[in-house]
Amino acid sequence: MKAYADSLSTRPLGLGCASLGNLYRAISDDLARETVEAAWDAGIRYFDTAPYYGLGLSERRLGDALRGRARANYRLSTKVGRLLDPDGRPDLPSERHGFHTSMPFSVRYDYSYDGIMRSHEASLQRLGLAGVDILLVHDIGRTTHGDGHAAHFRALAESGYRALDELRSAGDVSGIGLGVNEWEVCGEAMAIGQFDYFLLAGRYTLLEQEPLHGFLDDCAAHGAKIILGGAYNSGILATGTRRSPTPFYNYEPAPKSIIDRVVRIERLADTHGVTLAAAALQFPLAHPVIDIVIPGLGDPARVKQTIALHSERIPAQFWADMKAEGLIDPQAPVPWAVER
Repeated sequence: MKAYADSLSTRPLGLGCASLGNLYRAISDDLARETVEAAWDAGIRYFDTAPYYGLGLSERRLGDALRGRARANYRLSTKVGRLLDPDGRPDLPSERHGFHTSMPFSVRYDYSYDGIMRSHEASLQRLGLAGVDILLVHDIGRTTHGDGHAAHFRALAESGYRALDELRSAGDVSGIGLGVNEWEVCGEAMAIGQFDYFLLAGRYTLLEQEPLHGFLDDCAAHGAKIILGGAYNSGILATGTRRSPTPFYNYEPAPKSIIDRVVRIERLADTHGVTLAAAALQFPLAHPVIDIVIPGLGDPARVKQTIALHSERIPAQFWADMKAEGLIDPQAPVPWAVER
């Protein structure tokens, strides 16, 4: 069994940088920089971005904010699998793929050897940095590609993985992995090579614990750690059911079954004086395979709020009652809890 990769940060929180690419709303360059600086001041030392986020905008902004800081003091991941092609159309939409961006590019999937090498080099240019620590294969899987998954996965298996392994062996990156919305494809990937990290958007949260039954144990045996995005399941575990007229789950309006379950969790949280978002943020970190949680934060106030949520003291009885009422899997590890 391969030893686990080193932990990404002394603080188990990182910064997901999709917001720096103007995801769902535009923010200024100044606010983007202030957000990264607030995260740094709060002790966050892991930053995750991607070419897809704002079609290069997130990488540019993140690089500008990190440039000049000692590389040994932080960890940085970006992604491969999409190439950005110049797009000079005069009527280019101001919103593409959910990002409000003026970057004149279109995206094209390419999981081949050449595509991954080109993507890595282009990311370094946009970041304006000499290197990144981790390369993650972005959005491989059936959720994104449907019937096209087999062809894309074949490209990764037949040549793309070789590019990743060469970059790691040469010391150009220290770790490789996948950045996906589904855990099943990570299981497929473990059969084609050795991966260090799997970044999952959701899939192991207060609302979802299916990976407990096999997948997380497989990661342990393989020697891969989990970087967890989407701890709030696209929003419903952050806003709850009371603050938003249309709570979102999995990037869509939440179905009634999910809303009803969150209502039950909210009632239990109220009983114990627990903030729903704090429970959602802390829960996945109790599992030893989860290395870090990376909420997407778009302003300094959100950074400060997230640090407070991570520090909130949650009583042991809350977790016991969550299991007793069937709201989380009885086998799920729970955070170190305090008695009141």
